[in-house]
Amino acid sequence: MTHITDVGNVKIHLTMGCFMICSDCYLVYCHKDAQEQRRSPGKKAKTGKPKQAKAVKKGPLPVKPKPKVKAPMQAQNLLIQVINRGKFLKVGETISVHAGDTLELRCRGKPVQWALPSYLEEEDEGRLRIVQHERYGVLTLINTTGADTGEYTCYPMFCEDTDCRKNYDKAIKVFVFFPDPQELFVPSSDYYEVIQLRSNWPTRLPCQVTSPAANVTLHREFPPVEVAVDGTEISFNVKKGFTIHRPRPYHAGALYCVANLGGLRQSSTKYMLIYLCGCFDYAIIYFNCHCLCLLPLTHIHSLTCNFFRSIFVSFYLYWEQIGRPLYTLESINSVGGGATGQQIQSILLVDEVRDVDQGAYTCTAENLQGSKSVSTTVKVLPKAKPPKP
Repeated sequence: MTHITDVGNVKIHLTMGCFMICSDCYLVYCHKDAQEQRRSPGKKAKTGKPKQAKAVKKGPLPVKPKPKVKAPMQAQNLLIQVINRGKFLKVGETISVHAGDTLELRCRGKPVQWALPSYLEEEDEGRLRIVQHERYGVLTLINTTGADTGEYTCYPMFCEDTDCRKNYDKAIKVFVFFPDPQELFVPSSDYYEVIQLRSNWPTRLPCQVTSPAANVTLHREFPPVEVAVDGTEISFNVKKGFTIHRPRPYHAGALYCVANLGGLRQSSTKYMLIYLCGCFDYAIIYFNCHCLCLLPLTHIHSLTCNFFRSIFVSFYLYWEQIGRPLYTLESINSVGGGATGQQIQSILLVDEVRDVDQGAYTCTAENLQGSKSVSTTVKVLPKAKPPKP
């Protein structure tokens, strides 16, 4: 009996122990659950559900987004003007430096080269100094005058070992004015300048002023009148002067510019404008046979291309034809005593005409301003049969 009682006591103790352990676990779990509810009020506890495995789709790999490319630094930011000591100014298309002051430009690059106005290219008075530092080049011009007005260009250099060349795509330009109270125009040693007017090419009259604030007008010497500037036929740019966009014979003559600023009035160099026909307006080209040339088989024949031109303009005359290479002869004759024009004859020799010589033939006169062509068709006639006896 004693043994059975002991066994019963052991069972009771084990049952009570398991009950206490489960109670402790339940209390801990409830405590943790209460803490989570405090941290996230208003949120319901998620019931545990078994997660379903996602189906993996086989296919091309996702494309990674390309890294953002930084915008290139503005070219003009690579060129700065040094003002006084330690004071820098980013330059725009134009800047003004009073005559007598010092111009100092810094251009980023290792190394760089400078292009200057023609007046400074031959400067030998020691006013100009160019120094190349490790990361930038410095241009310094002292004792400046109105004659220094013009375009200054910095060329970053592309180097391979010891071979360096200018990088024209990254060239940085700035137009510098040097206002001079005594000189409104850039000085010139020429009393007059001869300029040719071509009907197919814009003509520019420099009339370069030293100050962008000057009021500039265009005048004709005889009859003494002011030339109208409408912005279409004739326009003005403070950096380039006057431009005649489509020159005509009535634009020829003696012209000059007048600048006004602060009560000061000055005239520029005189420009003698001579009108020339530089295009194909008055060029004539034709064949000795126009639409159709009939060439008998096995005979010797020739095609003549006649071309009239101005003596002041050069052209290149050439042939285009289908078939075998042929030979040409050229001759030049003066027209009107040789003072105004010339006649050019280009003769294409066709030796022993064959069937392959049949087709289109083109004679073209060409220069940098354009071209003018004339064409003809060659038809080869069958060999005449001998008469029957």
